[in-house]
Amino acid sequence: MFNILEYGALGDGKTNDGPAIQRAIDACHEAGGGTVLFPGGRVYRSGHVNLLSNVEVHLEMGAVWKASDDLEEYYPLRPRPNTESGDSKVPSYINCEYAGRPYLVFIHAFEQENIAITGPGVIDGNEEIFYGPDNQYHIEGSFYPRVPVLFLEGVNHLTIQGIQIRGSAFWTLHMVGCEDVLIDGIRILNNLRMANCDGIDPDHCRNVRIANCHIECGDDAIVLKNTADHMQYGPTENILIENCTLVSTSAGIKFGTEGEADFRNVYVNNCAISRSNRGISLQIRDCGNVENVVFSNINIETRRFSYQWWGRAEAISLTAADRKPGVKAGKIKNVVFRNINCRGENGIFIMGSPDNWIEEITFDQVSLTLARSSKWEINGYDRRPCPDIHDEGLIPGPVSGVYADYSSGLRFKQLSIKVEEEFKPFFNQKMTLLHVDDYSIEQ
Repeated sequence: MFNILEYGALGDGKTNDGPAIQRAIDACHEAGGGTVLFPGGRVYRSGHVNLLSNVEVHLEMGAVWKASDDLEEYYPLRPRPNTESGDSKVPSYINCEYAGRPYLVFIHAFEQENIAITGPGVIDGNEEIFYGPDNQYHIEGSFYPRVPVLFLEGVNHLTIQGIQIRGSAFWTLHMVGCEDVLIDGIRILNNLRMANCDGIDPDHCRNVRIANCHIECGDDAIVLKNTADHMQYGPTENILIENCTLVSTSAGIKFGTEGEADFRNVYVNNCAISRSNRGISLQIRDCGNVENVVFSNINIETRRFSYQWWGRAEAISLTAADRKPGVKAGKIKNVVFRNINCRGENGIFIMGSPDNWIEEITFDQVSLTLARSSKWEINGYDRRPCPDIHDEGLIPGPVSGVYADYSSGLRFKQLSIKVEEEFKPFFNQKMTLLHVDDYSIEQ
């Protein structure tokens, strides 16, 4: 046991305890492994800390590890832009292309193994220092990309259990090229107005289990990625997500939009998505393909939020479109939705492209109830991001239970669509099938 107080940490909420925390981690690693202890009842402030092999970081109940107020105390992965003005020429909800490497790092690991972060304590990302333009419904960050709470790259045998993470101003738990990952029973509690503060982002990762977690965040709660800067790690594959409760101002579960490699062999089971702008969203804009994916036993509740958030309350959204001219999007095929209950302000949206059809999608025992629940306009579908950043990316008009275009091999088995009375002014028809080949409907 390596108690950080014995290495010089004060835990007074003011002093930079980062050097003391790092000394404890270094000593633990050099001794061959053990536990670095954050005693409870204190607030430990720090900038960058580097995690090492065979080290468990354990935060006792009442221990808070909070990110520094001083950006100079974070480790720079690359030169950062001017962070003083808070100005952004193009808001991130219009154009947020990101190759996957932040400018600055708080808690970091690179090419280590056997790392664990455990305990009932709290890690706080100190989101307030990253605020840019702020309105009642959306906070745009002061620069992009901002600082993730945890940026863990090339870690084998990673365990994160029991911890609470809060106040992230960017991707909260970003894992890149990690293999054999267990994330169990953690809580992520972010500001629902803070842009880009994803919950858990497995990026080019393999053999990942995410279970028993509760996530609230102002962007996608659990989102699989394959970013451009990390292509050496290969596809994101063999992913199990189960028994999670998710709240998001964007999507509860998403693939993309950063998808430079394939997503395959993914199973999502026994989850509850509520108060979200979209339920499940597969957004393919880069060359990676999606295949062999099963979603089962999921309750989805959606509602509209302000226009800055992507989505129009679609319960399930599958889109494949080129991000921009010359960037060919991958395919979506062989995806199953089984025993899914949906209630909200929009239905199922499937849209491929004239040269890239979405194929072999099965909806088995899917129930959809369209019901009014927000003050926002109910109007069509959202296909952002689009090739032209000035294209609003919306398909206006009344909504259908199912809207499908440029799709082949759609299978509907025991599909139920109900429309509550107050929603009928916004409703078109149960199914709108445009360019659709080889589909079947079985009751």
